[in-house]
Order: sequence, then C-alpha cells, then structure tokens
Amino acid sequence: MNDDQLKKIMEMAQNVQNELQTAQAKLDTVEVEGVAGGGLVKIKASAKGRVIAIAIDDSMMQVSEKQMLEDLLAAAFNDARNKADAVSSTEMGKMTSGLPLPPGFKLPF
Repeated sequence: MNDDQLKKIMEMAQNVQNELQTAQAKLDTVEVEGVAGGGLVKIKASAKGRVIAIAIDDSMMQVSEKQMLEDLLAAAFNDARNKADAVSSTEMGKMTSGLPLPPGFKLPF
C-alpha cells in the first residue's frame, strides 16, 4: 500500500466519522413515545435514549395504584427504549449501508 492509498483511506475514515457524529446528533432531535396501560403512562424520549417527558394519567395517582403505576412506568420506558433503538438502527443503517463492514458488525453507538 502506498502513501496515496493510505491517505485516501484515512480521508474516507474521517468522512465516515463526521457523518456518524452528525447522525448521532440528529438522533437526539428525533422523538419517540413509549406507552403503557392503554395510554395511562407515556414516556417521551429522543431516539438516542434521552428521556424528555413523562405523562401519568390522574387516575394512577392513588396509593392503591402504586404497584400498577410502577409496572406501567417500567413498561413505558421499555417501549420508548425499543422504539428509540429501532429508529437508531434504521438511521445508522442508512449511514453504514455503503461501508464495507462485515455481516453483523455493529458500530459502538
């Protein structure tokens, strides 16, 4: 491998890194909503996983509903996380579709 080839490879790597950083920043602006209990609990998060807001129906604000509320919060968080992962995977897939990565290789994001 000569110096010109190495230089081109390094430039390509830098371009890919810049594009991935841009994609990661974009993911933090895309919102997903996790829902549980038929809408009794809603979690709004960024596709990068940052929680933006939590909405709890007033009917859940009773001591007798504490366990149910805890379960619904966990379910809504998990739903939001799954949706965020799906959006992230789709967006990162778009970015890496032209890269010669081995099958099953995931970037560390």
